[in-house]
Amino acid sequence: MTNIIALLMKRHTNFPASISLSVFLLTIGITSSWQFAQASTPENAPPELKNLLTQIDTAANQGDVKGVIQFYDANFTNGDGLNRQTLEKSLASLWQRYPKLRYNTQLQSWKSEGNAIIAETVTNITGLPSSNNNNLTFNATITSRQRVTGAKILQQDILSERTLLTSGSKPPQVDIKLPQQVKVGQKYNFDAIVQEPLGDDYLLGTALEEPIQADKYLNPTPVDLELLTSGGLFKVGLAPKTPGSQWISAVILRGDGMTMITQRLQVVKK
Repeated sequence: MTNIIALLMKRHTNFPASISLSVFLLTIGITSSWQFAQASTPENAPPELKNLLTQIDTAANQGDVKGVIQFYDANFTNGDGLNRQTLEKSLASLWQRYPKLRYNTQLQSWKSEGNAIIAETVTNITGLPSSNNNNLTFNATITSRQRVTGAKILQQDILSERTLLTSGSKPPQVDIKLPQQVKVGQKYNFDAIVQEPLGDDYLLGTALEEPIQADKYLNPTPVDLELLTSGGLFKVGLAPKTPGSQWISAVILRGDGMTMITQRLQVVKK
């Protein structure tokens, strides 16, 4: 990824759409000594919960995979098919490619449910540009729901996510239009519109739709970039016939910069 513009100019590359979905898993752990309360607002959350969020963010900011994984149960499951082992591998791979990501997790709501706690969080991840990575920047926002028993995260589902990667001296400013949710078999529009005038520049790009699966976290999808005849990508997608989640991605390249955006699309029953 240190020379991503040169790679993309070859019109064929591995698009790491899955990186956006490794980062969201750094969210919550809860100690078993808490007294369950009925209040569910973040302001009334136990101090131990707030402190633990800080501890997990700290471990993630240090790139400490073992420090993060210790908060996940041995039987941890995730709606995308990850388990504790594949999560650990995904995080190690992500942080090898992006060693200076910064995490900030905010608690949105929590409630007790039997002997478990259900907590919803929003995690923001940023990676600032530097001269040795072609000004690559990384920004992601992930909303997730966790089921926690004892001191471990037992189960997790991603409610929404969006990741933006840019590189180069002047990456295209791209506006994405995509619904958060569609019904099975439904058509939907996916537009990635470049905001600035093109002038004499050419645009290369592609749109990518793929089901979210555990193996995608470690195996980026190869894509071909095509010459775009308009100021962006304009596609009509068709949701699959079974419920689930899809990654919808856009890659747009111009002479002095590149932008990649991935957003989660939820496919639900009618």
